[in-house]
Amino acid sequence: MPSTCLYLQMHQPPRLRRFNIFTDDTRYFDDDLNRSLLQRIAARCYDPTLDLLRRLTDRHRGDFRLGLSVSGSLLDQLTRHAPDTLERLVKLAGTGDVEILGETDHHSIASAVGGDEARPARREFGRQIDLHTAAVERRFGQRPTVFRNTELIHSDAIAVAVARRPQGFLGVLAEGADHVLGDRSPNHLYRAHGTNLGLLLRNHRLSDAIAFRFTNADGRNTTLTADAFAERVAAQPGEVVNLFMDFETFGEHLWASTGIFTFLERLPAALLDRGCFFLTPSEAMDTLPAAGILSTPAPTSWADARRDTSAWLGNAMQQSATQRLYALAPLATGPAVARHHPELLRDWRRLTTSDHVYYMATPAPQHAGDETVHQYFSPYDSPYDAYINFMNILGHLTPRLEAAAARSAD
Repeated sequence: MPSTCLYLQMHQPPRLRRFNIFTDDTRYFDDDLNRSLLQRIAARCYDPTLDLLRRLTDRHRGDFRLGLSVSGSLLDQLTRHAPDTLERLVKLAGTGDVEILGETDHHSIASAVGGDEARPARREFGRQIDLHTAAVERRFGQRPTVFRNTELIHSDAIAVAVARRPQGFLGVLAEGADHVLGDRSPNHLYRAHGTNLGLLLRNHRLSDAIAFRFTNADGRNTTLTADAFAERVAAQPGEVVNLFMDFETFGEHLWASTGIFTFLERLPAALLDRGCFFLTPSEAMDTLPAAGILSTPAPTSWADARRDTSAWLGNAMQQSATQRLYALAPLATGPAVARHHPELLRDWRRLTTSDHVYYMATPAPQHAGDETVHQYFSPYDSPYDAYINFMNILGHLTPRLEAAAARSAD
């Protein structure tokens, strides 16, 4: 029987205020909206799921183990708006059965930026890994040993960049994209090409059976049961089935009325009864044999049907916004601004959160399901509204950064 590696991602973006060219205000982020949304999500999702996971770790006494990653963006918001939820998270991490993974602090796509902005973006990628490592150590007393890039964005070049970080990561998580795997299975540990990093691949069919098809398990509006799902996992070939999904699957994307909490409560016992024991990501890296080297020349991700970076860089609006944002990186991260105007650096970094360009996506007509998902998450009426609002804010921030750097130089 394969082992099970369960990993959940926790993230909420800092949503922007509506901003036009006539706005003369340095408050770029809608704190009231962010507070209200976070507290709603905490009540529906974070609090009940964290409480349930704590009960499950107590009930199964070391046999139920999982990985979590928490973006710095969410940690900041929990600190400000939901400290009780943060305390629940800290206590769960303290059970010894939960591994906290590393990622980019502001959930950025810096690793995937190309063109003239590639070099400053890659430097920022490294800085955000370091910032997140420090935040995890400070909050949870753990030093991440496994890296999970934003939205599972992965490539050979990104793996090399991660391997060179001083954290000494054991490995990375990635999407088990069919066009990369070919006839190979995602249910093995691989080595990332050009590195000694372990590579765990998301089994997207089984992960999405929970995250996207839970209430339509057989195409006839039947709700998935823990026993039926465990049977599917137990029948898988390979050493490990990697179930990676958003934490918000439980209670937010799928409301309590769907039965998702009952499913989660019964799932550990159903898997354990069938011999599918749980491994954290680092345990999988340490104990499983590598089935070979997997090369990923072009970036993959867990987003949309194409499993690439088109969810954030697929159209001219997204490319324009990203290029202009990272063109500001030398100014925003330079010593003049970082030392004397940290509030400007903080605002610029919050603008690197991937969600801002995700809202600008225009999926192709043949991927109507992707468009529905983008619309679900977006606070804007259209991708064009998201682009205009973002560019208005960048237009306001740019002269402030230039002036700050000029004052410091004088």
